[in-house]
Amino acid sequence: MITLIGTGHVFNLSAALNSIFDEKKPDVICVELDQQRLHALILKKNDPARYKNVSKNNPFIYRILARFQDNMAKEYGVSAGDEMLTAINYAQSNGIQLELIDSNAQKLFTKMLKSMSLSEKIKLLFSGFSGLFIRKERVEKELKKIQNNFDDYLKEIGEKFPTIKKILIDERNENMANRIINLTENFDQIIACIGDGHIIGISNILDKKNIEYNIIRLNNLRNWNIKSENASFSFNIEYNS
Repeated sequence: MITLIGTGHVFNLSAALNSIFDEKKPDVICVELDQQRLHALILKKNDPARYKNVSKNNPFIYRILARFQDNMAKEYGVSAGDEMLTAINYAQSNGIQLELIDSNAQKLFTKMLKSMSLSEKIKLLFSGFSGLFIRKERVEKELKKIQNNFDDYLKEIGEKFPTIKKILIDERNENMANRIINLTENFDQIIACIGDGHIIGISNILDKKNIEYNIIRLNNLRNWNIKSENASFSFNIEYNS
């Protein structure tokens, strides 16, 4: 059985994820990362100064959006991406296979920027700068709006940022769904930790292929009844590609 867990990179979800992993006892845990992003997350956790220096080479808009995530994560008492490190740590600590199912982020971002019109780039840049000043209360309000009207939200994204929707949402949904489907040939219990915004698109693909799955949305995850005795822990991540 496939379980899709909708996560958010700026929220404190570690205890809930550990509880679900304990309950589901997965054979494989998938995360919405590629090797480069995984290495960056680990470097950021273990050597912030070096990470800051290395990240200077990232595209400007990429850095702006990353800074927005970092600022919001601090509002929730975590570092951006901690939920992915939680999944990785659990897999490593329990001898569970880990799968990185996302496309290379840098290549996707480069492809997106080359494909975007000038007006779309300007709107994205403005949104990125505006996001630096958004507070926790605004995020909570927007989340509730999105979860209640996700189809309308996707339509709005498609109208304002058609390139972003095509490359960063639709194409990634297809890629991640196919990676998960391929894993069903060798594993019975599969958990995929993916951004909540990808849940609907990936589940639609699974529906078309008549593949059974369960869903845990971000809103449910944030209000999860914690059952695990290992609800909190320190990260001890190792990864060799």
